[in-house]
Amino acid sequence: MEFAVEMLNITKRFGPLVANDQVNFQLKYGEVHALLGENGAGKSTLMSILFGLYKADEGEIYINGEKANINNPNDANKYRIGMVHQHFKLVDVYTVLENIVLGEESTKNGFIDFEESRKRVMQIASQYHLFVDLDAKIEDISVGMQQRVEILKMLYRDADILIFDEPTAVLTPQEVDELIEIILNFKKEGKAIVIISHKLEEIMRMADRCTVLRRGKYMGTVDVGSTTIAQLAELMVGRQVSFITEKKDANPKEDVLIVEDLNYYVNDKQILKNINFTVRAGEIVGIAGIEGNGQRELINILTGLIKNKLGKIIINDEDATNLSIRKRYELGTAHIPESRHRHGLVLDFNLAENLILSTYYQPQFQKNGILKYQRIYRFADELIKRFDIRSAHGAKTIVRSMSGGNQQKAIIAREISKKAKLLYAVQPTRGLDVGAIEYIHNQIVKHRDEGNAVLLVSLELDEIMNLSDRILVIYNGEIVYEADPKLVTYQELGLYMTGGKRGQPHGKQ
Repeated sequence: MEFAVEMLNITKRFGPLVANDQVNFQLKYGEVHALLGENGAGKSTLMSILFGLYKADEGEIYINGEKANINNPNDANKYRIGMVHQHFKLVDVYTVLENIVLGEESTKNGFIDFEESRKRVMQIASQYHLFVDLDAKIEDISVGMQQRVEILKMLYRDADILIFDEPTAVLTPQEVDELIEIILNFKKEGKAIVIISHKLEEIMRMADRCTVLRRGKYMGTVDVGSTTIAQLAELMVGRQVSFITEKKDANPKEDVLIVEDLNYYVNDKQILKNINFTVRAGEIVGIAGIEGNGQRELINILTGLIKNKLGKIIINDEDATNLSIRKRYELGTAHIPESRHRHGLVLDFNLAENLILSTYYQPQFQKNGILKYQRIYRFADELIKRFDIRSAHGAKTIVRSMSGGNQQKAIIAREISKKAKLLYAVQPTRGLDVGAIEYIHNQIVKHRDEGNAVLLVSLELDEIMNLSDRILVIYNGEIVYEADPKLVTYQELGLYMTGGKRGQPHGKQ
């Protein structure tokens, strides 16, 4: 049988790190083929080789039965291969249309013919139900819409072999459902589709076959219809994985965080309305809500990223309302941010430097303004080992070159290692594999059990239900319901999250 793609004995090294070790991969037309593995297993590297971003050190690639020489993405385009990257490759200040045609512009008398391009893009958008405002700037549209732009870019270039790298990592549940429908429509059309994902439930929903990599090695290919989530997880990490976090009942004590009468406006629009809640030592409070209901603004105000004077924030008995970010850290807070690239890491610093970003000025790491690099690297090595952070050159690895999951592990290692009395954990396991999620969940529970407070914000309802001791539901900038995770159902939470049901107005604790 002729495969759309056949990759044979692919090996790729980055210094001493072997990212792909004699890997085989075969893709058919008319199938969705999942590529599964732990963070740093080599999934994105393998597909980056197929798309021409990397050149394999060893191995061969065949497209439609013929040997292919792919040196760059332009070569991949000629073979009708397209890729939607985990971190989108879009120009923020360009319009949607300009981004779609960039590098493939139609011209007339030496000028770009946007009218001809617009007609073609609108035809493709209509055919695949990928509607988006072609004149909007990328910086002004949602993440879900940006992903549609990336898909339209592929289709504009007539791609038949479609690669999606962690396509649902930043999408709302509704957007996930829409994307799965789009992908299944591509399958019906006979396109060959690769999905790189950690989300086993989504693989079960849309994939026909699944190839598993572990630490760069090929572990096998299975038919998804005849396997289970537990079997896929075990194949991926090499052991049985628990999907339920074991934790004792909470034993909350004093208030660590008190939020009183918090309101927030952007121009004349009210984003947060009368927010009142507490988080106590020894408990995890989860905030559940659909993306865009004020969670981001709430966390940015609590951490000091947004200045806001309408309301009161008390941390460890001190009024923190007007304090700087560093002063809030010094009151005993830590922050796992929503965006690892925007607020979590300096991508061109090395791993050791990123692991001390918020503590570099402390005496253990500097003296008279001179950094103690020997101590810093020793500290980094300890965290790398404890949190299983994988990279090509250990503590000296430039963070930009690390996988997204290992970048996330670095942030979590840095923040949890502070032993802070209050941890803000925002989307803490986004982009992590099931083994890493299990580990991080256990770390968060351990942090609680050591007598600390945790405020958890997540779009993953499973994560909220699994970890929280109390759940606050936020809808349209207002806390509309407080729930006990032992008593509430997913369906009931969903009603409050979508505005279909309201509890009593949530007042001061």
